Amino acid sequence: MRTPRLYADTSVFGGVFDEEFAGPSQRLTEDILAGRFDLVTSAIVASEIAGAPSRVRELFDELSRAANVVEVSHEAVSLQTAYLDAAAVGERWHEDALHVALATVSDCDLLVSWNFRHIVSYGRIKVYNGVNTLMGYRSIAIHSPKEVVSDA
Repeated sequence: MRTPRLYADTSVFGGVFDEEFAGPSQRLTEDILAGRFDLVTSAIVASEIAGAPSRVRELFDELSRAANVVEVSHEAVSLQTAYLDAAAVGERWHEDALHVALATVSDCDLLVSWNFRHIVSYGRIKVYNGVNTLMGYRSIAIHSPKEVVSDA
């Protein structure tokens, strides 16, 4: 059985240093470093992290050394457009849809985020996965770090 491919969006890296999200975010980081997940992230995350506090950038740099950092592809943009057309999110939140598209086209098993408004949302997940099915992709599990970390 292969190690699950996990796409982490920007909120996961910042969550390590946020009082509300620190515990599960730190445990997820430990799980990644222990090899329980193959980390996938993207050039979009790298761009968003560039303006973050230094400790967030340093964590991203450390974890991204062993990660698969994917670039934005035509395939991902096409899927992102399909999400927007299906009203998974509005145009204003197009980068959130792009995170889901990048995770999907990168064959990730799950996407992890603290974004409960535009990504980790029951109704939106149904739309994302409905579009995935229509476009010939498999469904992707979308969860907060709290839902996927080990209990150790």
